[in-house]
Formats: sequence, C-alpha cells, structure tokens
Amino acid sequence: MDERVREHAEVLVDWSARVEAGDDVVVSVAEDAHELGVAVAAVLGERGANVTTLYGSDELSRAYLKGVEARVEGEAGEDGTGEGEIDGGDAAVDAADFDADPAVDRAIFEAADAYLRIGGGRNVTATADVERATRQAYAKARQGVREARMDTDWVSTVHPTRSLAQQAGMAYEEYQEFVYDAVLRDWEALADEMAKMKDILDDGGEVRIVTERDDAPDTDVRMSIAGRTAVNSAASVAYDSHNLPSGEVFTAPYDTAGEVFFDVPMTIDATRVRNVHLVFEDGEVVDFAAEAGEDALANVLNTDPGARRLGELGIGMNRGIDRFTDSILFDEKMGDTVHLAVGRAYDACLPEGESGNESAVHVDMITDVSADSRMEVDGEVVQRNGTFRWEGGFEA
Repeated sequence: MDERVREHAEVLVDWSARVEAGDDVVVSVAEDAHELGVAVAAVLGERGANVTTLYGSDELSRAYLKGVEARVEGEAGEDGTGEGEIDGGDAAVDAADFDADPAVDRAIFEAADAYLRIGGGRNVTATADVERATRQAYAKARQGVREARMDTDWVSTVHPTRSLAQQAGMAYEEYQEFVYDAVLRDWEALADEMAKMKDILDDGGEVRIVTERDDAPDTDVRMSIAGRTAVNSAASVAYDSHNLPSGEVFTAPYDTAGEVFFDVPMTIDATRVRNVHLVFEDGEVVDFAAEAGEDALANVLNTDPGARRLGELGIGMNRGIDRFTDSILFDEKMGDTVHLAVGRAYDACLPEGESGNESAVHVDMITDVSADSRMEVDGEVVQRNGTFRWEGGFEA
C-alpha cells in the first residue's frame, strides 16, 4: 500500500473526525475507494473504535432510482392516468413514492458517533440519466436520514481514482500527487493562519469584492456579515469543518447588492456551467446569465425563494490546491479564489435561534481573485490579487 494512503487514513480519523476509543463509526466506501477504506478500518481498529461499513455506490443508487421510475411509469400506465412520462408528466416521481421514514438507515446514524464518507466511484456521472425530479424527491424523502447523519461527527473525503483523474483532466499519477498535496497538510498551521481571516470577518459588518478585468465582466458586490460567525474550516469537526481536504473560511452573508462574475467552470446537475453572471438587488438575484448551462442555473435559482439569496461567502486558503478540477470539494478551497453559494445557509454561522436563509439547495460558484481584484471588509482592503494583508508582498 502507498504510504500516503495510510497517512490519509490517519488524518481522516485523528485530525478530522477526532475518533476516540469506544466510538461507534459508520464508514461508507465508494466502489473504487477500497484501498483507503481498508486503511481507515485498520486505523479505527488501532484506535479502539467500533466500525459499521456501508457500500457507497452511485451505480447502485442509479439502479434503485431507475427502478422506482419504471415502477411509477408502470403504475401510471395501468390506471390510465398517463403514458408514464417521468419528467414533468403524470407519472413524475415524488417523495410519496419513497418510504417517508426509512427507519433502518436513520437508526444506523442515530446510533453512530461519527460518519466517514470515502468517495471515489467508477463514474462521476453515474446518475446522469436519472431525472432531476426523481433525485429531488429521493432527497426530500430521506431528509430524516440526512439530519441524523448530520448530527454525527461526519467527515467527507475522496480517494484518488482514475475516474476523478479523468474528470480533472490529469494523468492518474499526477492526480494522486494533487490529492495528497491538498490532504496531507500541516493542518494545525493552516488553521492558525485561517484564524486571522475568521477574526476579520467576525469583527466586520460588510464585505465588498471587486474585480476589474479587460477580458471579463467586472464584479462589484457588497454583502452584510454583521452578527454572523465565520467558520475556520480546517478539515476537522473541532473547527465545525466536515471536508477533507478543506482550507476555507466561510460565513453567511445577507442584504447582497451588486453584480458578480464567476469565471471558474462548474458542473451543476450533471450540466457544464460556465461564465455565470448574477445581479443582486435587496439581497436577491434579479438577473442572471451564463455562457453555457444557463438552463441548469435557472433550475437552481427557481427551486424556491431562498435559492435566489446567498447562503455562503467562502474564501479559499488551501494553497496545496493549485488548479481547478471540476470538483467542488477541491475547487472551492483553492487559494486565490472566493466562492458564493446561493441557497441554504449553514447553522454554524448564525446566531442562536436564527434560521438564516432557507432553501432546498446550496450551490457554490467560484471566481478567481488572483489578479486585478480586491476584497474589502468595512472599507479596508484585506486581500489584493490573492495576497492577504498579513502576507509578504501585500499591497494596500
């Protein structure tokens, strides 16, 4: 076994999930993540934890959901209500077609202290031919399971696989190097650095992001952050952080005004989306455009009223991530980037008793701020052209 796989497992168990002896840990392992799954199981055994393993297969999920579509289509044909048109017809799948309270799955997570999800499937678009309405209905029906899972000390990571390398446009060995550069960090040192950004945001009232480029539309957007608490997302549940790798500081903005151009390509609902332009007034998206994938963007923004408002402002600070890979797990953490997410706000950023922006979606969009840009907090420049004010080379 590559020694880096063992190191990845140790970081996941010890730094990220903070597993202790006697903890009940659920581990979900994707199809091609077996090697990391084995390493994680060994480390958990050495730490004295109890382990339950799940098979996290997108191909199995696709088979199940396509089976539900076929059943609903058949039932519609039998009772004469329609021709079985899954997408938008009388036979569209909804949450009632699934068990509203999948007690077995929920019980597993209710009994768990920690949940470790190890991604790395065979096909990054395995569920691309499952209707969007079906996937949404399934997610809605499993809300109770999701809430039980989120109540654990959960962490999500990925094993470098050939399918992910292909998605990133890299050779397999090159992609392995990329992943381990992002994961095998001095997380304590990075947490200390990111704490500087957290303190600035916690003390601030308004953030302004500006980009001025000859080859792209300008960004000039303001948002309030007063009363919010920023999260130092240092890849550990001890920091309210649940992704490995991580390396961002994020908060929950509101009262957004202005316009922003997102120049980093992304995949939304299995659709390539590129060069997104959003215009905000009174906290809400009032106009939008995209060079590619505009229909997918529209579907997101039309999900519910909260989908047109921001739920997150995130500042990437992991410079072990040095290129875009079409994976939000990595891309939003990349140094010299800022991302905004429309939709749901995270509770960790909100005052006790405040719900923040509510939505069924949370979709991140990223802009490169490595050049011709600045970020201000209460009128003071805290980052210019990707360099923070505490770093060498910063120009006020």
